[in-house]
Amino acid sequence: MNQSASNFMSLQFAARSENESFARVTVAAFVSQLDPTMDEITDLKTVVSEAVTNCIIHGYDNDPEGIVTISAQIEGDTVTLVIEDKGRGIEDVELAKQPLYTSKPELERSGMGFTIMENFMDEFDVASEMGGGTSIRMKKRIVSKKALYN
Repeated sequence: MNQSASNFMSLQFAARSENESFARVTVAAFVSQLDPTMDEITDLKTVVSEAVTNCIIHGYDNDPEGIVTISAQIEGDTVTLVIEDKGRGIEDVELAKQPLYTSKPELERSGMGFTIMENFMDEFDVASEMGGGTSIRMKKRIVSKKALYN
């Protein structure tokens, strides 16, 4: 992240499922300075939930010793999110991005996380290294409520 940007924040927390809602609310509070619509806030909270859950379940295999990192940057009317883990990594990113694919079918996962993230954001990219973790980078332009009513 370019820290000379308009505004930024970084957050690290234990890879525990109870921290997913904390991450979602924290990102929503940070982005609220752009005066987003409720739909935009819902989209952002959803993608944060999906990405953090992937870090916890797939990256760290539910090991609470892992650390999830979220970086958020606001540049003008655009928010950039980077959510990453230093877990096991993804062997085949293109396969993992396919709708309904899951590496944990025994957990009855829907396999729609990456699809949801890609559809809710303007830009979406996944970088992963086996044994080195996964980084998800997403961007979304926020149309402020003020702009909608003027």
